[in-house]
Amino acid sequence: MSGWKLGVLGGSGLYELPGLKNARWQRIDSPWGEASDEVLTGELEGAPVVFLPRHGRGHRLLPGEINMRANIDVLKRAGCTDLLSISAVGSLREDLPPGAFAVAGQYVDRTRHRPASFFGEGVAAHVSLADPVCPRLSAMAVAVLREGGVAPFENATYLAMEGPQFSTRAESRLYRSWGCDVIGMTAIPEARLAREAELPYANVCMVTDYDCWRESEAPVGIEEVLEVMRRNVDLARQMLRRLLAALPAAREPSPIDSCLDAAIMGDPAGAPPETLRRLEAILARRLSA
Repeated sequence: MSGWKLGVLGGSGLYELPGLKNARWQRIDSPWGEASDEVLTGELEGAPVVFLPRHGRGHRLLPGEINMRANIDVLKRAGCTDLLSISAVGSLREDLPPGAFAVAGQYVDRTRHRPASFFGEGVAAHVSLADPVCPRLSAMAVAVLREGGVAPFENATYLAMEGPQFSTRAESRLYRSWGCDVIGMTAIPEARLAREAELPYANVCMVTDYDCWRESEAPVGIEEVLEVMRRNVDLARQMLRRLLAALPAAREPSPIDSCLDAAIMGDPAGAPPETLRRLEAILARRLSA
């Protein structure tokens, strides 16, 4: 396996994987503050992998409490080349019932209080997010889900809400009218920051419930959500193993690997020292060129 190192953001069931070789929890410090947890490194199906529990072990962090800049920075420092996000979502479509899987292709951002960029304070950058996920990694995720007997909804539009409360019925109906397919609380600004860090990102979504637009039913409770998540975790583990086994022997470069070349305004080397210290990992390729 040459060149691949997959970072995985998800819940506790994902990193409780039989067969993970040389497994080791490791603390990686970040100038952006505390990440959600230590990272678990190891090899699975012959490929190096780095797990980061998005909500911390024991699910102790609300979505709005997650330091996503630190999380992405830590995964960059761990040497990850690509990122796979596995997250729970609600459904905004009748044909996406609880237990279904979707692979995100687009996002609508309704978050409000989350730092969404690494840049500023002396380094200005404007990355393109027209196509916010990696088509190569997303296609691999779709393929291995199908191999496992799961027919995922492809190119889903993910509505990212602030939370931690679930939607009102009026909001849920509005998001459906916008053409959104699933709703969740964690993919934004995660996807934005991954792009700024030049990390190709794919987002596999596990549908846990119908959002509250279905007025004929009682609103979902957290117990129902957790029960569907428990049932889906085995499928997610199988998907991850198949994905790692299916990685090509050599990793061909992705345009996302160098997207900052067309995004940074001016010479970042002239930025204040404290700004450059924080951007040490994000700009390592540019500053060493």
